[in-house]
Amino acid sequence: MARNKYDIDEELETPFDIKHLKRSLIYVNKYRGKMILALSLSAASVIIGLFAPVITQYAIDNSIPNKNIPQLLLMAGLLLLTIIVNVIFATLRSRIMTKVGQDIIFDIRADLFEHLQRLSFEYYDSRPHGKILVRVINYVNGVSDVLSNGIINFVLEIFNLVFIVIFMFAMHWKMALVIMAGVPILALIIVIIKNRQRRAWQAVSNKSSNLNAYLHEGLEGVKVTQLFVREDENAGIFERLSEAYRTKWMKAVTFNNLLWPSVDTISAIISAAIYLCGLLVIGPAAISLGTIVAMGNYASRFWQPIMNLSNLFNNFVNAISYLERIFETLDEPVIVNDKENAAEMPAIKGNVTFENVTFAYDEGKTVLENLSFNVKSGESIALVGPTGAGKTTIVNLISRFYDTTSGRVLIDGHDVSEVTLRSLRSQMGIMLQDSVIFSGTVEDNIRYGKLDATTDEIERAIKTVRADGFINSMPGGLKAPIVERGASLSQGQRQLIAFARTLISDPKILILDEATSAIDARTEKLLQDGLNELLKGRTSFIIAHRLSTIRNCDKIMYVSNKGITECGTHDELMEKKGDYYKLYTASEQ
Repeated sequence: MARNKYDIDEELETPFDIKHLKRSLIYVNKYRGKMILALSLSAASVIIGLFAPVITQYAIDNSIPNKNIPQLLLMAGLLLLTIIVNVIFATLRSRIMTKVGQDIIFDIRADLFEHLQRLSFEYYDSRPHGKILVRVINYVNGVSDVLSNGIINFVLEIFNLVFIVIFMFAMHWKMALVIMAGVPILALIIVIIKNRQRRAWQAVSNKSSNLNAYLHEGLEGVKVTQLFVREDENAGIFERLSEAYRTKWMKAVTFNNLLWPSVDTISAIISAAIYLCGLLVIGPAAISLGTIVAMGNYASRFWQPIMNLSNLFNNFVNAISYLERIFETLDEPVIVNDKENAAEMPAIKGNVTFENVTFAYDEGKTVLENLSFNVKSGESIALVGPTGAGKTTIVNLISRFYDTTSGRVLIDGHDVSEVTLRSLRSQMGIMLQDSVIFSGTVEDNIRYGKLDATTDEIERAIKTVRADGFINSMPGGLKAPIVERGASLSQGQRQLIAFARTLISDPKILILDEATSAIDARTEKLLQDGLNELLKGRTSFIIAHRLSTIRNCDKIMYVSNKGITECGTHDELMEKKGDYYKLYTASEQ
């Protein structure tokens, strides 16, 4: 669990290899038609542009010495035409690839979000949510250009380079060799820095993740921060994380900046060598001035794609560090998932059986051991006991939010691990102590439990849970807007809305985990009448520290010592004067 902290760097569990790159091309392949069109436009532009030095050479060696003005104007017109065609093709290509880049972002982000929704509670318990958010937003943005324009530009620059070399050798092979003399030196530089550069950008992604995690945590807990006057201390932590990010960023950029100056320097040296070799070594008698100028033009064109490829290399190294994290998330196993050939859960009647169930969140630390019990359809079961004894664990296993370590959980004789999650959970209603309220309207939040619910059904639900009073007093009633996390509502009001949301889904098994803890005693008394109606004909599991609310349950199970130590009605357990009796009498004092 060490990674579940904002200042702990994440260890990369699936380092990058060529399989990641091949896998990323799946997203690219979907848009190959548009990318081929963009590449064709770019290739045509490159070929047309390469005739510019030939036109220049002809003008210098023929049109100007012969003072052929019409021919010179024709050469100038042709040169202008190559520029215009380049601009038109570049604009069309840019529009196509901008759309493709955004489509790739959409596809990757959609896959990530879909996968994240299926991951188990364990995944979210073991890492800060900010570190998850940064992968879905920042990292996906970081790879989109490389997977769209980057691929096109890479192919294009290679294509460009090949044709430049062909044109150079066609014009003067000795001068072409001079131009290419710097390539081995550049290759050596790339080999030296590439691994260090990749590790540097991995470190940047770690520090970015840490910073995002702390920012998310700080915003979530801003009320607590102000309550305990922690603004200065938190600002110091944020500055420390920001400084760590800046330091790693500057180190990574330093490696990036080693490449393009190397290309620039080699290019300048080679350009000077062209004129020296042309004029002093080869000599004016063997090479014309127009050829020297044209070869100088080709030299700058030769090193330009190499410069561009070095920048693409930098971007690719950056993107690798992001792709590693993206695919690591996509490869995170869905621990609780439908088994192969999982059956649909039939309409639930409500019989629940635990058969020798053992469960541990962490290996070697069992919460439940060989737990067995049977609950009949329609019974209301209260789970009580000390904090951490396993009450919530029991209801989580019924809902199959976790799989048992050993043993079976059965509903109506069906092993919950053998049926589809959708068919199981769609027939269950779960109310937690801290219910999530989404941004939108009151009606939106209640209809979350049943998307096709009618207004009449919603109104009946809010009346049953005694939420109609405060909802009708809000401006707009059911249409009243709710801000994120229901910040404009009291905790009790949020719970009542969550009750209505659960009720409207018409669950066959109802689970209430400290669901009334945030509701005042007066509202709870009113709500209890509605709950009694709600519990009729349903199997229900109720976890509550207010023991007065569970006195009328059919059974009360005392959870302790990794199992159930007492079971019976309120009166039976009080008569036994065991653990439940001690707990109840202590709560009444």
